[in-house]
Amino acid sequence: MSNLIQLRRDAFGKLVFTSAEGEDFVGVIPVRAFPIQAPTRGISIVRDGGKEVAWIDDLAEQPEGIRALVTEELEGREFIPEIETIRSVSSFATPCTWYVKTDRGETEFVLKVDEDIRRVGEASLLIADSHGINFLVRDMFKIDKGSRKILDRFL
Repeated sequence: MSNLIQLRRDAFGKLVFTSAEGEDFVGVIPVRAFPIQAPTRGISIVRDGGKEVAWIDDLAEQPEGIRALVTEELEGREFIPEIETIRSVSSFATPCTWYVKTDRGETEFVLKVDEDIRRVGEASLLIADSHGINFLVRDMFKIDKGSRKILDRFL
């Protein structure tokens, strides 16, 4: 698949991809191949049934209009708050409540079992709460010392 030829929103707010042959695909959806480790690289544009109609190697190389449309669509569907600081935990045994500061504000969540903390690559972690919401620690080696100490107790 090649670079995007044309991407726009229709009157109903759906994304429309126009192929090099001039064929319109209404209601396409961008899907990240590597949402945690390379969020702007490897983005597939898919139509109904998951059939790929376009591929974006690197979103940064696309025109601003396309970047904005794709980013807006992805952010509307993806909700993965990034943990900036772990303030405290109610216990070092599960289930326990975590009190954290994320890129979306302060919150708390319940960690049911230790296995709900999953490594993604060498430095990233996904932590699933009791409601299935995933929280991201982008780099466990760069998080503050107190947060790292808490994480070490669960890893």
